[in-house]
Amino acid sequence: MKYIIVGLGNFGSSLGMALTRQGHEVIAIDSSMQKVEAYKEVISHTICMDATDEYTVKGLPIIDTDIVIVAIGEDQGENVMATALFKTLKAKRLISRSINPLHEKVLQAIGVDDLIHPEKEAAKRWAKRLSLRYFVDSFELSDHFSIVEISIPVALIGQTVDSLQLEQKFNIRLLSTMRYEYYEDSFGRTQSKPSIQGLAVPEQILKDKDVLVIYGANKDINQFLRSVGVKIK
Repeated sequence: MKYIIVGLGNFGSSLGMALTRQGHEVIAIDSSMQKVEAYKEVISHTICMDATDEYTVKGLPIIDTDIVIVAIGEDQGENVMATALFKTLKAKRLISRSINPLHEKVLQAIGVDDLIHPEKEAAKRWAKRLSLRYFVDSFELSDHFSIVEISIPVALIGQTVDSLQLEQKFNIRLLSTMRYEYYEDSFGRTQSKPSIQGLAVPEQILKDKDVLVIYGANKDINQFLRSVGVKIK
């Protein structure tokens, strides 16, 4: 897929690098040449440009782009102006970063397709990570259902998937197992890359350092975790 990301702050740059690593084509723009130069080796394309200038923005391949993300967070006015401009230029799917409730209402009035709340979403994930000893990450499908990644509890090492009887006992499903590989990026920062083991099968033996990818209702996942000795605050 092809993305345009507006703003190379902490959120925009991290998103651009992650999408590039996944094999997508990313055009990241920022008004700071310093930021553009800093990320040119780790994001597909970086361009120094004023995202509120209609004349220059028109030169971007907006029609051929699947998703435009306005990631500007420091300047709400610039965020709104850039979002409105891409909406006027008929971006196929437009997502913008929301800073506060009033800002969110303005973006909704412009007609964005979706909103990003990186601080709020990060806080929710950290709340789970801090309250569950084995918690790695999660993706909330709704208020009540999630897909969660959990480091394998010691009690499960050596058991087969079938022997856990997750669906029968807890009404949850083990989708897959994965392992994280760690490496240093070009900035010397430690990054992690998941290595997915494939769909879980009944005869699969769970091993040390496995990360379990589980789907189900939050209450059922918590019940399962308690059953294997994970303390939930």
